[in-house]
Amino acid sequence: MSTVKKAVIPAAGLGTRFLPVTKSMPKEMLPIIDVPVIHYVVKEALASGIDDIIIITGRGKRSIEDYFDDAPELEMHLGNSGKEEYLRMVREISSLVDLHYIRQKEPLGLGHAVLQAEKHISGEPFAVLLGDDIIKNSEPCTKQLIDIHGRKGCSVIAVEDVPQDMVSSYGIIDGKPVEPSLCVLKDIVEKPPVHEAPSTMGAIGRYVFNPEIFDCLKEIPKGVGGELQLTDAIRLLKGRQDVYAYSFRGRRYDTGSAMGYLEAIIDFALDKEYLHDDLMEFMRRKVGR
Repeated sequence: MSTVKKAVIPAAGLGTRFLPVTKSMPKEMLPIIDVPVIHYVVKEALASGIDDIIIITGRGKRSIEDYFDDAPELEMHLGNSGKEEYLRMVREISSLVDLHYIRQKEPLGLGHAVLQAEKHISGEPFAVLLGDDIIKNSEPCTKQLIDIHGRKGCSVIAVEDVPQDMVSSYGIIDGKPVEPSLCVLKDIVEKPPVHEAPSTMGAIGRYVFNPEIFDCLKEIPKGVGGELQLTDAIRLLKGRQDVYAYSFRGRRYDTGSAMGYLEAIIDFALDKEYLHDDLMEFMRRKVGR
């Protein structure tokens, strides 16, 4: 079984839930204090053993490329100003990993975005990490999925229990338990009404796929919203080979939603020594009103 060394990060979405700011800034570049969301996603891939990353971009996403690129003028200014710590941080960003960029020319859905990477994947298993999901854990969520793929040789998707009022926003699974936290997929339905959902276990933004997922993406018709839905391709794939669903370990932040974004900012700020005490005092004052 091939080791998973490639990852696809779809980052071509329009970010309509964060308009008007996403009119000029990609949602993946929204800052968590001083680091953009996509930085955490890339670092998770690297920490999982990935060394080849493809980012699927679209119109208005150039700042993602600029962020991970060298910045010689800025580096020269920081060096001449004696700001060595800032210089180190800037250089570290551009040396994280070699990234490849593929543009999705039309917003035809997550499935279509993943399909754009087929030639680069070259028939190997690969990971998919959504560009607006941050997952905190000592063992990266993607690494957890890669380990299961290594044992089972099958595609595996990360899932978590979602609130009932959010069921219609997720791909919801029906699974047969085979191990603690692991089940084999019986069905998956994209954004079902809560009364039709097979469970409250929703697929979140982490996947490891065998390359056969590309054949499925080419065969499915347009689904919910007139887009190629990755969920529909997974549903087709599970009819041809086992697909597993794994209740991952870690805390997930859906930074594509306002509340998830705020939770991420607060939790990450509390992790910083220079902010923790002042932030706690600020929140105590607000709650005490």
